[in-house]
Amino acid sequence: MTGAEAGRATTTKVDFKKSLDSYRAKHLEFRVLDVPPLHYLTVDGHGDPNTASEYADALGALYPVAYAIKFASKRELGLDYVVPPLEALWWAPDMDVFTAARDKSQWDWTAMLMVPDWITSEMVDDAVATSAAKTRPASLDLVRLTRLDEGRCVQTLHVGPYDDEAEVLAELHHDFIPNAGLTMTGKHHEIYLSDARRVEPAKLRTILRQPVTTT
Repeated sequence: MTGAEAGRATTTKVDFKKSLDSYRAKHLEFRVLDVPPLHYLTVDGHGDPNTASEYADALGALYPVAYAIKFASKRELGLDYVVPPLEALWWAPDMDVFTAARDKSQWDWTAMLMVPDWITSEMVDDAVATSAAKTRPASLDLVRLTRLDEGRCVQTLHVGPYDDEAEVLAELHHDFIPNAGLTMTGKHHEIYLSDARRVEPAKLRTILRQPVTTT
């Protein structure tokens, strides 16, 4: 069932975090799955997300647009949904800056919020215009509607501080993926199931995903 079909099949609010298999992962378990093409609001940037103003500005632009789209969907289409969790793609010329040589200043990233497939580019443009008429976030002009088709992936659930991901990623990159006859492709993907502003670091839940191809 597509996102549009799921939305039109019920008058209740759709929660994609519960209905999409790609939002499911277990702690200490690597799972191979096929992720369907999904659409996202995105903003690209570079640098340490804890210190780079670019990252905060990206989130400050994505959320107003995402909620303007959600309200328009309910008002104009009769389709309501929960805004999905924050996600991000991360990459660098040397992927060891995520593991053995962890250096956040070298990270490139794309901050993302998923939108249902019934959302049109015109609705996104209208939501951007709505946001511009209010507070006009610094990175508003960088917001894009993007289709992401990751296909075959491996993912797991990390529980704990973000800085403790390095050991899990090292096992994923250097042990599980090659031992399964797979090769990394695409960009490292994280899905933040917890709100870091409200959850203590030891209890943060983050899906770690890596697109792969058969060796």
